[in-house]
Amino acid sequence: MRRKPRAPRKPRVYRIRVELYLIVLAGAFALSVAISLLNRPKEVFYDLPHSFGVRDPAFLPSTQAFDRPSWAHGNRVTLLRNGIEVFPAMLDAISSAQKSIHMEMYIFWSDRVGGRFRDALAERASRGVEVRLLLDGVGSPKRLKRTDVDMLRRAGCRVEFFRPVRPWMLDVLNRRTHRRILVVDGAVGFTGGVGIADLWEGDADSPEHWRDTMARIEGPVVAQMQSAFEDNWSEVTGEILVGDRYFPQSVTAGDVLASVVPSNPRASSSASQTLYSVAISAAERRISIANSYFVPNDTSLSLLVAASRRGVNVRILVPGKINDVPVTKAGARSRFGELLRAGAKIYEYQPTMMHAKTMVVDDLFATVGSTNFDSRSFRYNDEIELAIYDSKVAGRLEEMFEADLAKSRPYTYEQWASRSIWNRFTEWLLLPVRSQL
Repeated sequence: MRRKPRAPRKPRVYRIRVELYLIVLAGAFALSVAISLLNRPKEVFYDLPHSFGVRDPAFLPSTQAFDRPSWAHGNRVTLLRNGIEVFPAMLDAISSAQKSIHMEMYIFWSDRVGGRFRDALAERASRGVEVRLLLDGVGSPKRLKRTDVDMLRRAGCRVEFFRPVRPWMLDVLNRRTHRRILVVDGAVGFTGGVGIADLWEGDADSPEHWRDTMARIEGPVVAQMQSAFEDNWSEVTGEILVGDRYFPQSVTAGDVLASVVPSNPRASSSASQTLYSVAISAAERRISIANSYFVPNDTSLSLLVAASRRGVNVRILVPGKINDVPVTKAGARSRFGELLRAGAKIYEYQPTMMHAKTMVVDDLFATVGSTNFDSRSFRYNDEIELAIYDSKVAGRLEEMFEADLAKSRPYTYEQWASRSIWNRFTEWLLLPVRSQL
């Protein structure tokens, strides 16, 4: 009697339990964070006594103590306030481009503003202008549609992402390009705090329209901004940009002495923190800082306290209740007490999110750029600052600061001392990670 053939055995299916999957995922994330923290740049402590002032001959060379001096005469700097002034100026520069457009942005999103810039860049590329767009691999992709990237590339734009999130790139996960750079034909440059998104539309006239500042630059210093873009572009693509197509012969455009200060975590020192530290230590009369994410480290805190105690009028403008990253405010609040006790004044901007990153010292030295006043910008991110040594530009920036103070409320020592138990508890929780804010 013949046996019936057995049915083929079904292969055993091994299913991973959801709990195990989540544990592995959490472990991988924790490992990536640990690798990033272990690979952080060595911190330099800036012990800078007040030994010279902003008008002293030693000041300008000292602002770039860890880099080659690059102060250049013959520039024109135009300060632009909010999207109502910033976006038309940037789009006008793009539409006039004849040879090249280079843009490096932390945020470039698919919305109304992003669409206008997408169309303007694509139009120039279709006319034969070389367009290179370098976007941060974390800040932009979350709200930038793939269709917009494809449209730009079809038009002839080179679109690249700086250090995109990849499992084999865990060591650079924590290091972003936070820069805002636009250089057109190597002759006109823009930098500041503005991103390409609807958040910056308008005139800071509603909670949805942020307060920010950009600078438009012409003159020899634009080549330094082009060089900063080229540095990160070449890291991503391997392409070196040389020749008069990108670095035309510089011409005098004005009478402003200025310098572009790029900063990155590759060196043990931070060029942006050096710039801030030397300026604060040199201050004799007044320091006006507007910064969206003000979380001073020990060095910055001690320099500001020392300046205030020697009679400098230290004023710091930060966001109020409207704050897109409330954790940074909690991280900073524990440090406010020492500043206020020393006589520094802190103000909270009321109408909308205050996103500007500017500083004016003694009505002569000023900075406009992408750098937040925190350890993340000083030690981890690639940033860029325009440093200006000119009383007229510094005076205009001071006027803008005063106008913002009129829309702000002072944060007093009494408020700080009577803050809630919950606020104190959140500050305590954030102590171990304050350097990451």
